[in-house]
Amino acid sequence: MQELTHYVNGEKVAGTSGRFADVLNPATGEVQAKVPLATKAEMDAVIAKAAEAQVGWAATNPQKRARVMMKFGQLINEHMDTLAELVAREHGKTLPDARGDVQRGLEVVEVCMGTPSLLKGEFTDSGGPGIDLYSMRQPLGVVAGITPFNFPAMIPLWKMAPALSCGNAMILKPSERVPSTSLYLAELLKEAGLPDGVLQVVNGDKEAVDAILDNETIQAVGFVGSTPIAQYIYGRAATNGKRAQCFGGAKNHMLIMPDADLDKAADALVGAGFGAAGERCMAISVAVPVGKETADGLIERLLPRIEKLKVGPYTAGEDIDYGPVITAQAKARIEGLIDSGVEQGAKLLTDGRGLTLQGYENGYFVGPTLFDNVTAEMDIYKEEVFGPVLSTVRMDNYEDALNLVKDNAYGNGTAIYTADGDTARDFANRVNVGMVGINFPIPVPLSYHTFGGWKKSAFGDLNQYGPDAFRFYTRTKTVTQRWFSGIKEGGEFNFKAMD
Repeated sequence: MQELTHYVNGEKVAGTSGRFADVLNPATGEVQAKVPLATKAEMDAVIAKAAEAQVGWAATNPQKRARVMMKFGQLINEHMDTLAELVAREHGKTLPDARGDVQRGLEVVEVCMGTPSLLKGEFTDSGGPGIDLYSMRQPLGVVAGITPFNFPAMIPLWKMAPALSCGNAMILKPSERVPSTSLYLAELLKEAGLPDGVLQVVNGDKEAVDAILDNETIQAVGFVGSTPIAQYIYGRAATNGKRAQCFGGAKNHMLIMPDADLDKAADALVGAGFGAAGERCMAISVAVPVGKETADGLIERLLPRIEKLKVGPYTAGEDIDYGPVITAQAKARIEGLIDSGVEQGAKLLTDGRGLTLQGYENGYFVGPTLFDNVTAEMDIYKEEVFGPVLSTVRMDNYEDALNLVKDNAYGNGTAIYTADGDTARDFANRVNVGMVGINFPIPVPLSYHTFGGWKKSAFGDLNQYGPDAFRFYTRTKTVTQRWFSGIKEGGEFNFKAMD
């Protein structure tokens, strides 16, 4: 049995708590490793070491920090297959999907190679007689990232790359279900030239999270996970005077208008709904066809596509469409929600419950599931399923369909398929969701934009990656300076304008 470690001060360090979590192979249900769970004392000691290392890193000029990101990006490319294997083995993703996980994180690293231009301040010449003003962006100090199981490479990279590029030290607490990718990335960062102690990877559970939230040295916390935990972390971090950006759950809708290309819409829904076994915060889990003819045509096209999907372990080849869900508890919860959909009157068209694969009978596989005639009152609609389940909610007209999205508690992503530009523009302007796709199913912005939801999908003022990340991980300091010319006499006791 492999026993994993923390990564502290540039070295693999064994845990001292005596507590461990099982790291499972979701395809077989077997325990493949044990990961140590840090105590508060362990976490506090690691944070103190990070604070020491951060001073020198902050004093390193932005060009040199950017060069570390350049080398890091090169190493990620060179080790892409190894990283994808780690992601697939612990999460269960197919290898193509795992490589995509790494690639989307790498794209944020690539943006951070341009850090010097992103950290430029502002300057005002002669704001008053002999007076200049300038602002500069300075690092916060020690920050923390708490990342989820569903993107073992991408989201840690979304957190660490901007935070480190800005001159901070980072404490990264990855999900204890998928720790190996973060540990490996830390080793690559050291090889890229990151000084020891600037990135510390500490594994743990709630005790470690609370230690981060309560430690006075930590200045900011970034989190991705479920909405209840996002709200908890945001509240506790804010109470303790920390910045926080906490991203939670989602219920993403795709509207399909009567003028849409139904074949393209069906293809998009299958990929967006069932890819990664639906374990994506940007997965489309609700199809909203407008009008009976649209709905009937969409279902007619979805069924054969869904029936052809291949479910299996990542080791079965590159043509597998998706793998298992993360745990037995996740599988049971998904199948329980499918049960509730049937009980509450939704029409079950494909049933993914009870799927077993020869040789993988103990794996956490759920087959692709399609519901029709779902209503907004049903649990299968109201709850985030986070599994390979697509619900169809039929609407008679565009306004009702739009209001369905607007009334939903979540606001991460949404999409519309239409051939009409006016409808598309109206939808994009009026919908209260953070990321919108027009004839594009999963509208995750490119890395030089920024990622963030609205409503109960996000807590905090600034989004992930892109320009917002550099705002989040720095403080602005503004300096007002005067250089005297000639002799000045007497003090001024009033607060007057700079005229």
